[in-house]
Amino acid sequence: MADQEKALPIPAAWKNSYFWIAAILLVVGIIGLPFLFKDEAIRDPGQADEPRLWLIYFAGALIMFVGGVLSHKQTVQAYQEALEAKGKE
Repeated sequence: MADQEKALPIPAAWKNSYFWIAAILLVVGIIGLPFLFKDEAIRDPGQADEPRLWLIYFAGALIMFVGGVLSHKQTVQAYQEALEAKGKE
């Protein structure tokens, strides 16, 4: 029986959980905006009063988005290298 290799899955950004987490953090940050529901809507029970809590969520969303971009770029690069290596065989 010949060696059968599994086809390489094409990288898709929507499968990257970094982007999903960034979107959730962004939504929570929007909910906490001062002109919407304020910090009280996103503060955990018993959590100390944190002014501008929504900014922390926006910063977290930005960090997760940057991590997603870097992760996706690395995945695409690894996919291209695997295709090149497969083509040379």
